[in-house]
Amino acid sequence: MKRFTKTLAVTALSLSTALTAMPAAAETLTFVSWMKGEPGYGDWWNEVIAKFEAEHEGVNVEMTKVARAEYADTMFTMFAGGNPPDIVHLAAFEYQPFADEGWMEPLDAYIARDGKDLAGWAGQGTCEWEGQTACIMLLYTAYVMAYNEKLLAEAGITEPPSDWASYLAAAQAATKDTDGDGTIDQYGVGVASTGGANMMHDILHYVLDAGGAWTVDGKPAFDSPGVIEGLERFKTLYAEGLTPRDLGAGDMRQLMKEGRLAIRLDGPWIWNIVQGAEPEILADLKLAPSPFDPPVGGTSNVIGMPSDISDERKELVWDFIQTATSQEMQQRFATLGSSPAPMPGLDYAAEAASNPYFTLFAESNERAAAAGVDRLPKGLEIEFNEVTKLLFREAQRMLIEDLSAEEAAKNIQDAVLKIAG
Repeated sequence: MKRFTKTLAVTALSLSTALTAMPAAAETLTFVSWMKGEPGYGDWWNEVIAKFEAEHEGVNVEMTKVARAEYADTMFTMFAGGNPPDIVHLAAFEYQPFADEGWMEPLDAYIARDGKDLAGWAGQGTCEWEGQTACIMLLYTAYVMAYNEKLLAEAGITEPPSDWASYLAAAQAATKDTDGDGTIDQYGVGVASTGGANMMHDILHYVLDAGGAWTVDGKPAFDSPGVIEGLERFKTLYAEGLTPRDLGAGDMRQLMKEGRLAIRLDGPWIWNIVQGAEPEILADLKLAPSPFDPPVGGTSNVIGMPSDISDERKELVWDFIQTATSQEMQQRFATLGSSPAPMPGLDYAAEAASNPYFTLFAESNERAAAAGVDRLPKGLEIEFNEVTKLLFREAQRMLIEDLSAEEAAKNIQDAVLKIAG
């Protein structure tokens, strides 16, 4: 089991003590989340709680905030100590160890009993663990392409890229030394290269478009032809100096705001981020569909229930889950969160009227979800953090030592097999 720092242990103990001190009867459900108080998603949770409480007289939901940086460790300590919250809210990439410990109640019986239809529910496949439904997906987002229309036009590119060839051509044309000092100061594309999940996600664009995937049927496939081609594309962008080196995703977004980056593939949040650009730059910043097929998509956070609570409390928690995933509250999720909800078939006319790119977000989600895309590789959920580290290491070796994409792919595959068993 993980070892926790003294600070985290104290935080978790204090939270557990507070939850234990609450009434033991089913009238109070405990709920821990990092989203409490956040504009948008926090507001949505408040509405879900209000609706649930209105429909369950005498039942209250006590929501407690834990900072995102401490969240997984705090929750693990609470579960391990036998005092989990009644309503389980976790990131999509972190629920797996909880399910693996048997701490998450399978939801299949509730879903079947109540006839809950999850067909087409974006990202729901990620909630399947060992053949059972461990949770329900609350947020799935697909990537879009942000671009600087002026920089592309000055480079002779009149239309946003629509495939790898036009993407590469645009990157080559827009990369420039604008002040003639011999140093590139305007880049065609921005690809993260400082390691971590963002770098792996950025490379995934090229892998998916080349017909590859990190895993196939839950088994590592890092040495497959599609992955090799994706790594080759990534190497090409760096070898030709078309993207800044040794910068992270946040740095790329800043360059986009400064008008020094022509293209960045990112989640729908990029539109809110670039609103901080100077007006003369913001006027040239546009969004378009990802030029790659399928687009990268990713699950974000899930809701479930612990196995170690009474049947009576499980019924109440299931009712809460039903409320959060109802059509009414999914529609409110889209409105308040400025993001398409995972439930299919919602009417986004009002959202599209207030956000010029909401329809693009929704259509991109549908494309990625229909292709079953998730940034989290199936079968490597528990080892994901280690996989991101070794992919970074081998991608750096490929660039520094000028290894072929085939060599890098084999090195990654061998390393993943060692940690995944």
